[in-house]
Amino acid sequence: MFKKTLKTVALATMMAGIALPAVAADFNLRATANSNENDEDYDGLVVFKNYVEAASNGAISVDLFIGTQLCKGGAECLQSVADGSVDIYISTSGGAAGIFPYVQVLDLPYLMADDRVAEHVLTGDFTRTIRDMALEDSDGAIRLMTIGNTGGWRNFANTKRRVQGPADMKGLKIRTVVADLPQELVRSLGASPTPIPWPELFTSFQTGVVEGSKNGITDIMGMKFPDAGLQYVTLDGHAYMGALWWMNNANFKSMPPSLRQVVVDGFHALQQATFASPKRKSISAYQDFVAGGGDLYVPTPAEKADFKKASAPVYDWYMKNVRGGEASFNALTAAVAEAEKDINAARAADVN
Repeated sequence: MFKKTLKTVALATMMAGIALPAVAADFNLRATANSNENDEDYDGLVVFKNYVEAASNGAISVDLFIGTQLCKGGAECLQSVADGSVDIYISTSGGAAGIFPYVQVLDLPYLMADDRVAEHVLTGDFTRTIRDMALEDSDGAIRLMTIGNTGGWRNFANTKRRVQGPADMKGLKIRTVVADLPQELVRSLGASPTPIPWPELFTSFQTGVVEGSKNGITDIMGMKFPDAGLQYVTLDGHAYMGALWWMNNANFKSMPPSLRQVVVDGFHALQQATFASPKRKSISAYQDFVAGGGDLYVPTPAEKADFKKASAPVYDWYMKNVRGGEASFNALTAAVAEAEKDINAARAADVN
C-alpha cells in the first residue's frame, strides 16, 4: 500500500546520473534539504555532520546536499528515503502530508502557546508516537528521527489593515498551500483561502490576487514581501513551524547500537540548533520590518483567545477527515497538557 501511495504522489527519482563521492568511513549518510545555506535546516545539518563525524571517530561520514541536487519536494524526496538513495531528508508537515497525512497535526492552530511548550512537546513521546505511525505506514522504510523548527511561528500578515481579532480577517484573501487544513483554518476566521504557489506570491501581493499570508517573519523578510505591499503582521503565533527529519530505517538499523546512539544524539544536537536559530534570526527580521514602515501587532491574551475560539471547528474537521487525525490530535494535546504542567511547576519553583 505504501509503495503504491508513493508511486502515485512522487515524481520520478532524480538520482540517475549523480556521482556521489567515495568515502573511507564504514557508513556514509547522504543528507538533503530543499533550501539554502541561510536556512535553519542548513544550520541543523552542519551541527549534525560535525557531531556525528567526531563522535563516531570517523566511522560515519555525512555528505550534505543543499537544494534540489538529489530530489525535489516532499513526495519525491520521501520516495528516495524509502528506497535508500537518500539517507536523511527534512520536510515541513505540508511536504509530508501526502504520505503521512497526520503530520498536519503540527499545523492545527493555537495548540502550543510558546517556544518552551513546543520544545518540551517535540523532545518527548509525541514525536515517538508519530515515528511509530510513520514506520507502520511506510512498511518500516521511513523513520522519523526528530522534529525541529524551520522559521519560527506562523503569523497572519496582510497588505490591507491591522488585524487585532478574527473580525478583522473578514474578506481578506489569504494565501494558502493546496491543502485542506490551512484552507479550513482561513475560512473559520472569515477570510478567503487562495492557493498560490510560493514562487508566485510576491507578484500576487503586488497585483492583489492575494492580500495576506500565514508565514514566519524570516520568510517574509527573506522574500522581500514588504516591497510587494505586505505591511501588517499580527503575532498571533497560530502554528509552530515544525521540521520533520526523516531517515531510511534500514540504513539506520544496519549500524551497530553504538553508532545508532551517535546518530540519535546527533539528531538531538540538530534539533537544539534548529530550535535556537529562528529565535536569533527573527530579531533582526522584526527590526527590519518595523524600520521599513511595517505595522507589527501583538494580540492581547483576550484577542488571542478569540482567535482560538473562532478556529476551534478546525479541530473537529481534522479528526473526522484526516487519516490518523484523532490519534495524532490526542497525542499532541496530551503532550501539550503535560508540558504546560511541567513548565508551570518549574516556573513556580524558579520565581519563589
